[in-house]
Amino acid sequence: MNYDIYLEKLKNGQKGINPFLDFLGITLDEIKDGFARFRMPVRPEYLQGAKAMQGGLIVALADEAIAHAMMTKLSPEEGLTTIELKSNFLAGVSDGELIATATVFKKGQSLVIGDCLVIDNKDKNICRVSATFLLLKKNQGN
Repeated sequence: MNYDIYLEKLKNGQKGINPFLDFLGITLDEIKDGFARFRMPVRPEYLQGAKAMQGGLIVALADEAIAHAMMTKLSPEEGLTTIELKSNFLAGVSDGELIATATVFKKGQSLVIGDCLVIDNKDKNICRVSATFLLLKKNQGN
């Protein structure tokens, strides 16, 4: 995959290139080398029975932010898949907007490690996520 083209389309606000982001209302705020920031509204349909946002959706936002930060470090012959996520929920949220800021901690030969802090629009820490991704390499001989 040519990540430069994909990321440029995302920066320009093109819809349909990542249906998951469109589905959750996640938008790109900023992306640069090893860094990505995404925003996501807290919608009533994202709340669980206790009227707080469902935690898996918060982690999904962080996972996407981390993956996109990592994409800035990849060559066209490389790909990614999440192999581990660790999340620390710090506070609940029931309205407003979430902002996920992700950075690449380390890109090795086979693994990439990233971190993300999700805050709400009042600067309250909501969730901290660390992720390990497997670096996929296309066969160069075929």
